[in-house]
Amino acid sequence: YPDYILTREHVQAWEGVHGKIPAGAWLLLRTDWSKREGKEAFLNASEDGPHSPGFHPDCLRFLAHERDVVGVGVETVGTDAGQAGGFDPAFPAHNIMHGAGKLGLASLCNLDKLPPTGAVILAAPLKIVKGSGSPLRVLALVPAA
Repeated sequence: YPDYILTREHVQAWEGVHGKIPAGAWLLLRTDWSKREGKEAFLNASEDGPHSPGFHPDCLRFLAHERDVVGVGVETVGTDAGQAGGFDPAFPAHNIMHGAGKLGLASLCNLDKLPPTGAVILAAPLKIVKGSGSPLRVLALVPAA
């Protein structure tokens, strides 16, 4: 679903099954986008811009302010949906989440190997003077089965 948008209602339905997202947690959006092969399929751009999944602005407000997550992670090239330039506000992951001091992880893989809850995420950025982002290797520690 290239233009799938995660809503507050989707998150609340997930919480109904798995419990409330605790403050300080990461929300990682699994879409299996990382399994796309080749640059063209991964970027999925067309005449009207890229098409990739992401978050609805209201969902990001909910996560940032009502759940106080540390940040969000996605399998796509950026934390905003491909068509997020047309959202209100435009590019809500950057404007809402990052504007609230929350973090974003992009181009994640192997999210299908994580349990719904309980993984510990390690993401140590490089110290880049006046940088707004950094390449990093993200690791997930999962409870023993």
